[in-house]
Amino acid sequence: MINLNVLCDQVRRTAFAIHVFHAHGHLEKVYENALVHRLRKLGLEVKQQFGIHVFDEDGTPIGDYLADLLIEDQLIVELKTARTLAPEHSAQLLGYLKSSRKEHGLLINFGSYNFEIPKFALTPSRPKPPSP
Repeated sequence: MINLNVLCDQVRRTAFAIHVFHAHGHLEKVYENALVHRLRKLGLEVKQQFGIHVFDEDGTPIGDYLADLLIEDQLIVELKTARTLAPEHSAQLLGYLKSSRKEHGLLINFGSYNFEIPKFALTPSRPKPPSP
């Protein structure tokens, strides 16, 4: 298993190179395909449009998501082509992390002049202390 910091650096460098080469103005799918292509050339395992099942507290399935990318089975990457990232984009990625039980994600925005790529980490919930 690849070190998470190394993996994030590889994804960031690759995404930035794509941003420099293709600039902004394409559909999200173009950037997704470019990132998948280049990361696989680096030898990384990349799953595209990865299905994430969502369950209620009692285990009942209540829906599904499709995350843009799952890299090395440990990093969820959500791509955007927006003028700027909005709070709902962050909320979407955090929801994916919680539902998939993955701890780390990158939110990459190819739609702006200014390249944006924040990292998110969701730590597992701690058990609540017993009631007095």
